[in-house]
Amino acid sequence: MTQKYSDVLADWLVNLGYTHCFFVAGGNIMHLLESCSHRLTCIPVVNEVAAGIAAEYFNEVHLGTKAFAMVTAGPGLTNIVTAIAGAYLESRELLVLGGQVKVADLNRGNVRQRGIQEIDGVAITTPITEKALLLDKVVDRSTFAEMVACGRAGRKAPVFLEIPLDVQATQVERGSLDTEVAMSGPAFQAVGAATLERIARKLKEATRPALLLGAGIDRDVAGRLQNALEQLGVPVFLTWNAMDRMGSDHPMYFGRPNTWGQRFSNILLQQTDLLLALGTRLSMQQTGFNWQNFAPVAEVVQVDCDMRELEKGHPKVALPVCGDANAVLQYLMSQGTGEYSEWLNFAREVRDALPIVEAGNNTGEGYLSPYIFADKLGALTTPEDIVIPCSSGSAFTVMMQTFAQKYGQRIVTNKGLASMGYGLSGAIGAALAGRGRRTILIEGDGGFIQNLQELGTVSANNLNLKIFLFDDNGYASIRMTQKNYFGGRYVGCDTRTGLGIPKWESLFEAYGIPVMRIGPQYEDDSAFLQRMNSMGPTAFLVHIDPEQTYFPKITSRVTESGGMESNPLHRMSPDLAPQLEATVLRYL
Repeated sequence: MTQKYSDVLADWLVNLGYTHCFFVAGGNIMHLLESCSHRLTCIPVVNEVAAGIAAEYFNEVHLGTKAFAMVTAGPGLTNIVTAIAGAYLESRELLVLGGQVKVADLNRGNVRQRGIQEIDGVAITTPITEKALLLDKVVDRSTFAEMVACGRAGRKAPVFLEIPLDVQATQVERGSLDTEVAMSGPAFQAVGAATLERIARKLKEATRPALLLGAGIDRDVAGRLQNALEQLGVPVFLTWNAMDRMGSDHPMYFGRPNTWGQRFSNILLQQTDLLLALGTRLSMQQTGFNWQNFAPVAEVVQVDCDMRELEKGHPKVALPVCGDANAVLQYLMSQGTGEYSEWLNFAREVRDALPIVEAGNNTGEGYLSPYIFADKLGALTTPEDIVIPCSSGSAFTVMMQTFAQKYGQRIVTNKGLASMGYGLSGAIGAALAGRGRRTILIEGDGGFIQNLQELGTVSANNLNLKIFLFDDNGYASIRMTQKNYFGGRYVGCDTRTGLGIPKWESLFEAYGIPVMRIGPQYEDDSAFLQRMNSMGPTAFLVHIDPEQTYFPKITSRVTESGGMESNPLHRMSPDLAPQLEATVLRYL
């Protein structure tokens, strides 16, 4: 008995743990789509970029099932490239199956194009994938499983498999292809006992140590160590991609340091004498562009699974360790600890002296301060919520500076590419992964317009999605940059300078999604609370002042040579009062 190869591939995908597929239908993927539609939940989206982002966020929610994206040849592939790039930079799993013209119609590099819609997807995606392959012939089960799994092991990355139309449709003998799938080996190289002991000894001998946990620390591992982290008595910082590894009320949690970080957190990190950076690549956004002055009085120990990140030259690292950060963290939790009470007391004093919501921002009368909005929203959420704080712009940075997460929440963003338009597509994937759990999206209007067509996907699937849209008439971050560096010469950043923004109430109503505008004291509005706590999609327009200021922040200066010079993390603007600065910068 023979079967169509696309049917066989669909069965193998199910066996590999996939339950959902995000797609845009197309002729060159028609056989595989038809086969998957019998075996998986297939979610059509309006644009292929949404398929990739939704699949990435679906998988990042980590609730037991997996999703992949499927696109047709040509524009289907080029549309999803942004999503592939974003997953690559964030070291995330993303399987993309692409259609392609028949094998006989492949140009093989001899001409620009032979088949209809033909473009070389492998050449385009190779730099931003773990593996990009053209399946121009049938492969067996173990080979296919190995291709897919290579993006899951070690430092995760997207995988792109391009499957010609006639290969999909080939009739095959199933028995000869169902080869045994080999178990994969360890994901990371082991950290030696001597190195583990060396790190533990450094921790015991330090007087002002701290942990900086990145997304390389698994949620399950962090969950099992909540009590141990408290007993260790060492301040813990979280990167943005790891902000759901602890609740903001954990006794050892001391915030999210970053270029757009929390001021108290930045100040404390800069005064550590030992910084254990576990599962974070220490990007420039994490260290600040002035990376030479990152953790200036600390010995930095960095544990990362990729030796290239440890050797890149920034920031300065005293002890680079290539291996599994989870194993290192678990080992440290099993060891004895030093005496850090003086340091902990100081850290708490600094946190109490520097409030999350600072008083120095300008918010016009009748508008809602975005910082107060995010602060109040945190109190309204539950541990079961999934939170999607978009990926760029003022809405993103405000959430990262202000939102108080609860342990148990799933919080997903994509800051590496920092592309506008990620929020809605990501929230769709997260909401479907959550199977009814309330999903909360916070997005700026400038980013939202880049993928607003996916409101159709929200409506068609009746997702339990609460959309908070910062309605401030355009690109707030770009407007602020043009104001600060170019004297307020605004170009293409709002409706006055030619940016097309819809009438939001009319737009949401067109998709059948309830919408309401919220302002100051929104958290006490009974109509808001009723909609916030009901099932199904709802949009909330957050009334933000177009001239709103966004502080604290790391400021930069244009040098005489035309370059940029940035402050170190502890020098956020506006400056602190001299007496307060002397108090909170005791060790610098």
